[in-house]
Amino acid sequence: MTTVYERRAAPPVAPAPPRSPAGPVLAVLWAGAAAVLALWWSGTGSVVGAAGWLTGAGRIAGLLCGYACAVVVALMARVPLLERRIGSDRVARWHAMAGRYTVCLLVAHIVLILAGYAAQDRRSIVDETLTVVLDYPEMLKATAGTVILLAVGVTSARAVRRRTGYEFWYYVHLLTYAAVFLAFGHQLALGNDLNGRPVATAAWYALYLGAAGLVLWFRVLVPVRLNLRHRLRVESVQREAPGVYSVVVRGRRLDELGARAGQFFRWRFLGAGLAWTSTPYSLSAPPRPEQMRITVKALGGHSARVALLRPGTRVWAEGPYGAMTAGRRTAPKSLLIGAGVGITPLRALFETLPGEVTVLYRARSAEDLALGSELEAIARWRGARVLYALNGPEGQRPDLGAGSLRAAVPDLAGYDVYLCGPHGFARDVYEALRAAGVPDRRIHHESFEL
Repeated sequence: MTTVYERRAAPPVAPAPPRSPAGPVLAVLWAGAAAVLALWWSGTGSVVGAAGWLTGAGRIAGLLCGYACAVVVALMARVPLLERRIGSDRVARWHAMAGRYTVCLLVAHIVLILAGYAAQDRRSIVDETLTVVLDYPEMLKATAGTVILLAVGVTSARAVRRRTGYEFWYYVHLLTYAAVFLAFGHQLALGNDLNGRPVATAAWYALYLGAAGLVLWFRVLVPVRLNLRHRLRVESVQREAPGVYSVVVRGRRLDELGARAGQFFRWRFLGAGLAWTSTPYSLSAPPRPEQMRITVKALGGHSARVALLRPGTRVWAEGPYGAMTAGRRTAPKSLLIGAGVGITPLRALFETLPGEVTVLYRARSAEDLALGSELEAIARWRGARVLYALNGPEGQRPDLGAGSLRAAVPDLAGYDVYLCGPHGFARDVYEALRAAGVPDRRIHHESFEL
């Protein structure tokens, strides 16, 4: 049996979609990188010989690596402006890209500096490395930070992520803070572009303190205030489909959170062995003043234990996050395409999204249609359609190409499309939608494969 939520009439007019700040934010980040290059240029005289060129290139790589470290930390801070307006998945991609740049710049900095120093001192790379690590100020700590950053980079590679659990990746990833802290001292002690230049040093401190302040405020203080104020607890857990469970969470004055259908929170359940990991789950029904609901599929150890939660279990939540809301709507008609547990944010949107709405639900079989009865009830109330794409009797997959989508929704090019599901499914359907004539700006998608 499923929890019954009150039905709400859809508002007649959708709000104008907010202008994404992605462009200005990227412009600021690249401007910062340009300022770092200008810092090196202004503090560098003539570059002479192979040793000078190698050392100069190493200094540039080191400065950009130090700047990228601050950017990586700031993008981990879960700043609401970025998470809700740009989208958590895009911010996560920026963070991943900045992380790759950081690791590459770090390796380049180490190799180039050591090669330049060795050429200058006419020593072997091994002897020069031992001298730098053991004798230079702050270098032992910097070496430890380097090892940690490289470990974070390795465990973040897609091939490694597939072979490790989310919890392992999550805690190794948190070591980024320690790595940045350990490496900070040597930047000031040994960085010729900062050492003895008070303005540049003050700017560097401001950059790092600003990133640390964002993390402290949005990842520590704001969540503490949220959870002390709203006192979240599990109210009930119920089975929706094989391996799929809904969790109803009750709290005080939840309307003050400003959560919207289509958004998600990061949940930490203080029971059933789940207290050590914070995991993103979407709201599967519109939030109510004292109640929210998520629906979780057992895809790993953490999500499988959600079914073991007991009423009264304390809940620690952070959010709301995500930009896949009614605010993105630009057309009077919308198509919601979901697969598997990806139907959860779309179910909430189906109840509240203004205008004419159609749902396309992909699942292996009728038994796997989680929340199907709720979708049917909402469809009857709205006078809307729910279409199903199920495997055939012999297990053959349904065709979700451009032609099939146009046949199901003849004027598809004029729709807004909200898409949620596994990465491969979302990629294939996105390509089919583009082939069917749907503009990129009208395809709204967020992925939680962080």
